[in-house]
Amino acid sequence: MTKQFSALGLSSTLTNTLVSLGITEPTEIQTQAIPVILNQTDDFVGLANTGTGKTAAFGLPLLQLVDTSSKFIQVVVLAPTRELGKQIHSNLMEFSADISELSIAEICGGTPVKPQIELLENTTHVVVATPGRLIDLIQRGKIDVSQVKYFVLDEADEMVLSLKEGLDKIVDVMPKQKRTLLFSATLPGSVKQLVQNYLSKHVTQIGTETTNTAHKDVAHHYVVVEPIEKLNVLLHFLASKEGEQGIIFCKTKAAVNKLAKNLAINKISSGAIHGSLTQGIRDRIMEQFREGYINTLVATDVAARGIDIKNVSYVVHYHLPDAMETYIHRSGRTARAGAKGMSLAVLQADEIEKIKFLGEEYEIDLHTYAKPTAVSIEENNTILWAKKIFKTKPNRGVSQDVKAAVKDVFHHLTKEELVDKILANYLLENNKTDLLTTNKPIKKKKQQ
Repeated sequence: MTKQFSALGLSSTLTNTLVSLGITEPTEIQTQAIPVILNQTDDFVGLANTGTGKTAAFGLPLLQLVDTSSKFIQVVVLAPTRELGKQIHSNLMEFSADISELSIAEICGGTPVKPQIELLENTTHVVVATPGRLIDLIQRGKIDVSQVKYFVLDEADEMVLSLKEGLDKIVDVMPKQKRTLLFSATLPGSVKQLVQNYLSKHVTQIGTETTNTAHKDVAHHYVVVEPIEKLNVLLHFLASKEGEQGIIFCKTKAAVNKLAKNLAINKISSGAIHGSLTQGIRDRIMEQFREGYINTLVATDVAARGIDIKNVSYVVHYHLPDAMETYIHRSGRTARAGAKGMSLAVLQADEIEKIKFLGEEYEIDLHTYAKPTAVSIEENNTILWAKKIFKTKPNRGVSQDVKAAVKDVFHHLTKEELVDKILANYLLENNKTDLLTTNKPIKKKKQQ
């Protein structure tokens, strides 16, 4: 199997490392990109969906092209988010494990800058950075990118949001003769402008723009709800996915915080990530999600970039995004590594036309998801109520006298009788008795 990678021009050192990592067969983007990056000198545009191995597609050939005898930074990889930057750095470290004297530095935001400055004082060949932190270090005069040979813009369609006016500050201090490699899932107008402004006239493009396609292994569904129903419908859906991992997308940080709080109130195992959280908190939540300690992640679009977890079985669009390309990116967080996935959009009536346009534009086969009935929602809420009681920690401060008195009240009841009475009380207090009971007539005993 290693002959497949070696046939692309990779060294035996890299192919042997790939074998040790369990990577034996190149993906389509890797098969197309690696020989071009290794053997040509033109600027480069690579188009492929998320989750198709783009990091290895540019990382492997660039690691091979680095001259480790030089003390200068030769490769700069720019990522839109800290999470993606950390993931790229981690992958490159794994790929280069057997390349002696090669040094790779991660200089992403959200972590203290002083250790990064100290790291850059040593010989560094490859830098993985987020735009804001890289610009900060350039302005401080703490990083020398004057000898850079390869400049990579990863997830360029999302990068546009992060760069704004900052790219000029980065490019101005790099040599004009460098080679720029741009990777993206789509080529919207903003990315085409990047290509025109920052790449040379001689550009090699590989891959197919995915503007009109979506991941074939994702089943796309939508459900139309009233605003007041939205949370209950989501809770009902999550109950049906108990034990599975998924990501819920919201448009704003405030919406993420609010939804995460509501999930916590309902004892749903979840965590929230957005740009205002410290890197330490984000890393901890992502690790808990990656290890399966929490099943549900609530996230903004930018914060979710770089999430590559194989076991994500569904995504929920709690708010439909403004840019429809973002819908594709969100949905691409599931159905990773050959698995199947589900995408559910929770819509209001005025968004139906938008989702139908999305289906036509991206050739998505959309399915309606049956909205749960009022009865099934209340049944689910009742089960959530029971789980809250089960997960409630005992109050050890209650006096023994009170505890004994309460026990005395219930001591003659069986477990089944106690459950019946507690449940009846819950239904009565919440005016749900008529909704959840069968209302069968009670047979009167015959008088003797």
